[in-house]
Amino acid sequence: MTLSRRELLFRGTPLLVGFAVSRRLPAQSATQELTGPMASAQDVYRPVKLEPKPGAGASMTPLERDDLEHRIKCQCGCVLDVFTCRTTDFSCSVSPAMHGDVLALVAGGYGAAEILTAFQTAYGERVLMAPVKSGFNLLGYTMPFMALGAGAIAVAAVLRRMKSRAPTRVATVPRVSATNDELARLDEAVRRDA
Repeated sequence: MTLSRRELLFRGTPLLVGFAVSRRLPAQSATQELTGPMASAQDVYRPVKLEPKPGAGASMTPLERDDLEHRIKCQCGCVLDVFTCRTTDFSCSVSPAMHGDVLALVAGGYGAAEILTAFQTAYGERVLMAPVKSGFNLLGYTMPFMALGAGAIAVAAVLRRMKSRAPTRVATVPRVSATNDELARLDEAVRRDA
């Protein structure tokens, strides 16, 4: 029995699709079983609660609060900040809880620095989207610029050394003396060739 290409395509495609769907890749099975840091919100969420300041109102506008949430990393295991995670990943239960903590702290009269410190106390420095610019972390902020400067100095030194080693050649044009008769014959030969 011989099959045309069209018959093979129509008969073989459902088999291939069925095989591909039934075969689970390791990465897919890991996300479906929810192992690792996203296994349970109770395992990764830590409440950040502070007593409200006496007579305090909201310490910042909603836009300032959203900007603050861009500086706090969601702890569900993703690499997003709290604002982005809660507005894009609707299956995450950690970012809404962290957002609730931020709302309570803002309503309690706490400023951005105090809220970040409270989250650092609960989670450690890993809760920040960018490391604190102090101590050993300063090396991470300054090292790329230092490496770039050292590279520029090294390239300049190599170029200067190459320039000093290259012999200086002055192009000299030999001086030719010709008589008027020779110049006239040369001019006539050029006109004839043209």
